[in-house]
Amino acid sequence: MGAGTLLSPVPEELSAATGSDAALRRFLHGLPGVDQVGAEARASALAGRSVKATAKAFAIDLAIRMVDLTTLEGADTRGKVRALSTKAMRPDPADPTCPAVAAVCVYPDMVGTARATLAGSGVHVASVATAFPSGRAAPAVKLADARDAVQAGADEIDMVIDRGAFLSGRYLEVLDQIVAVGEVCGRPDGTRAHLKVICETGELQTYDNVRRVSWLAMLAGADFIKTSTGKVQPAATLPVTLVMLEAVRDFRFATGRQVGVKPAGGIRTTKEALAYLVMVNEVAGTDWLDPDLFRFGASSLLNDLLMQRMRMTTGRYSSPDYVTVD
Repeated sequence: MGAGTLLSPVPEELSAATGSDAALRRFLHGLPGVDQVGAEARASALAGRSVKATAKAFAIDLAIRMVDLTTLEGADTRGKVRALSTKAMRPDPADPTCPAVAAVCVYPDMVGTARATLAGSGVHVASVATAFPSGRAAPAVKLADARDAVQAGADEIDMVIDRGAFLSGRYLEVLDQIVAVGEVCGRPDGTRAHLKVICETGELQTYDNVRRVSWLAMLAGADFIKTSTGKVQPAATLPVTLVMLEAVRDFRFATGRQVGVKPAGGIRTTKEALAYLVMVNEVAGTDWLDPDLFRFGASSLLNDLLMQRMRMTTGRYSSPDYVTVD
């Protein structure tokens, strides 16, 4: 992958920061440092906020609409992907008022199956790419992986960065790879698949690195920045997501462009999901309380959201047997 053209316009001073490794290093290391104690304390305080009963039903439906319903296993079959896609469209078949999820996320070879099942539903097809989850492949292989997913009909591409390059300080190399993947997201009709950049924050060691990689991905044209593959622990955490939300907020202030955030991996309960929504509201603002700008990467979260929704609707807490096992 050679140096590409940034996909999204940024102010001249930010564009200049991407002109060389040295310039990019100066910019990224010039970002304000993250107060680890302060970030963790604020995340803990926000997680302790309660959602009023009058707002909880709305918040649960919003969380359902934000789910990227995911299956990323070596044993995935077309039948499993069809069943998951059907559930994505009608999460609770007994209740037509229950909203659909945002997207179904699968491996590239399953994109066609998901797309055929979801046709006309409004539920997007997301595909991981670029040698997910490790990112350890030749650049040409990574680009071919993403290109195949786009050609199969993926609406969104979830790429993984080269964490080894980032941790070695080869920032321009990482930026160029993101730009190159963004370029293959283009379609013949002039539209492009949205690009989500997975930072695998559990391997980045510090909150300062989370802030730096967030800005790097946004400068390269990411439509979303995503915490994790879900294959590495820790995956999504509230403090890491707080740092990323601060980054997208500050990036919009600097450039006028809004970038989404997707925590992924380990979010399983309604209580956790609502804590994330409180954080989005308090840190980034209400503009991000939208499936176009905030997603949950999850497989089991939806079931708990459905059970909590049933309890609020019927007054009874349904058994886990009521919902399908994904």
